[in-house]
Amino acid sequence: MDPMVADLSRLQFALTALYHFLFVPLTLGLSFMLVIMESVYVMTNRPVWRTATRFWGKIFGINFVLGVATGLTMEFQFGTNWSYFSHYVGDIFGAPLAIEGLMAFFLEATMVGIMFFGWDRLSKLGHLFVTFLVALGTNLSALWILIANGWMQNPVGATFNPDTMRMEVSDFGAVLFNPIAQAKFVHTVSAGYVIAAVLVLGVSAYWLLKGQFVPIARRSMTVAAAFGLAASLSVVVLGDESGYALTDNQKMKLAAIEAAWHTEESPAGLTIFGMPDTVARTTRYEVQVPWLLGLIATRSLDGTVAGMSELVLKAQERIISGVRAYDAVERLKVDPQDRAARAQFEAHKRDLGYALLLKRQIADPRAATPRQVTAAAWDTVPDVPLMFWSFRIMAAIGFAMIALFATAFVLCSLRLHLESRWFLRLAVAAIPLPWIAAELGWIVAELGRQPWAIEGVLPTFLASSSLSRGALWTTLAGFTLLYGALAVIEVRLILAAIRHGPSDAEHDQPAPGPLPATPMTA
Repeated sequence: MDPMVADLSRLQFALTALYHFLFVPLTLGLSFMLVIMESVYVMTNRPVWRTATRFWGKIFGINFVLGVATGLTMEFQFGTNWSYFSHYVGDIFGAPLAIEGLMAFFLEATMVGIMFFGWDRLSKLGHLFVTFLVALGTNLSALWILIANGWMQNPVGATFNPDTMRMEVSDFGAVLFNPIAQAKFVHTVSAGYVIAAVLVLGVSAYWLLKGQFVPIARRSMTVAAAFGLAASLSVVVLGDESGYALTDNQKMKLAAIEAAWHTEESPAGLTIFGMPDTVARTTRYEVQVPWLLGLIATRSLDGTVAGMSELVLKAQERIISGVRAYDAVERLKVDPQDRAARAQFEAHKRDLGYALLLKRQIADPRAATPRQVTAAAWDTVPDVPLMFWSFRIMAAIGFAMIALFATAFVLCSLRLHLESRWFLRLAVAAIPLPWIAAELGWIVAELGRQPWAIEGVLPTFLASSSLSRGALWTTLAGFTLLYGALAVIEVRLILAAIRHGPSDAEHDQPAPGPLPATPMTA
């Protein structure tokens, strides 16, 4: 296997995933903001809320189309670029994707059409119910995708079958209720709600600065302030829960995020600033908050957060154990009735994936030297500086969003948001920030589990298809050009919609009153 093929396949999937994730979070959040605005319309019967809902529905629609197009490309890549991955774990990984397509996506896609074209054909409550189904379908799509992704991070409910040489489902309930998947889902959708709220807040602020569409802008800003404050607080709380889940399931990822090279006495301190040195395997210029990491990661004062050096030693033990499982599998290929080999496999099957790490250096892991075992164990450490800084920038933006929405909520509650032009400018400038945080979160989640395609089960370099470098470079260039063009089109469409404003906003502007009386002058 050409290692460059795996690297190019990873790069192609990363680019398409990062691009796709520009649209997904906004779709998740806007769908429920539409439900809120339309609910107010149904309860108050005020046309201004109908106008606001229809405008933000237009932004939702533009974004929805691009999200669907890029998402389909990603799913096809499992067959084109990651065929061995699909063969090896398709029995487990394919089920959530199929359910997402059959249940959530069909529900969402069907209801979107009715939502857009049913305003004058359905009753108010009927149309509100359709809008709610769109939001439900959108979030259910994310649920099933994140169940699949959560299984890649924490492969529960499945086992390797030496008779078929594949991973197979042993407990589908464990796959569905995977704690990593649950933590990722609630954290991801909350981040999407923040992104949508920031967009609505920023666009509303832009209109208020320009003195345009004021009735729509001030109502949209009020909804965005309340919705965004709740969402941003949820992101931090649920992000903390995600960190707690890592303590039990992805210790190496947590250690890399914190640049924890060695296990500290409990409770460990949280490093706010530092410069990870991968050569000396230390973190220079550390600024720590005592006890905080131990409290976050273990919910106790005596729990231990494992360091990377100690985790590497455990990886070495698992590699040695995995070699015995690999040996048993090779013997079972020759004689499936070999009871001794089957007993040996059952005793060591949990570590089979670790033996496969040796295939980067040697064809037969059973012939590996101690030096190669050590090198393979250190391969389980991800890119520490990238993880360290990506997480901290993401967290800083998260706290900045809380401050932004708290300020917006106070100003809207006191009806001062129309006069606070400094805040309106700040709200416009803040629009890109949650997208940056979301992309960095994806980097932390996905690069943090490297070198694994499936944590502890299948190394990434073994998961790719047998493609040529030329084919990958060609498709990579094609995707880059196509997605670049689509990005330009979408941005232009959204900016044009924002400049044009709500199509029937003129009906919501207050009618001009009589001119005030003026005193006569001599």
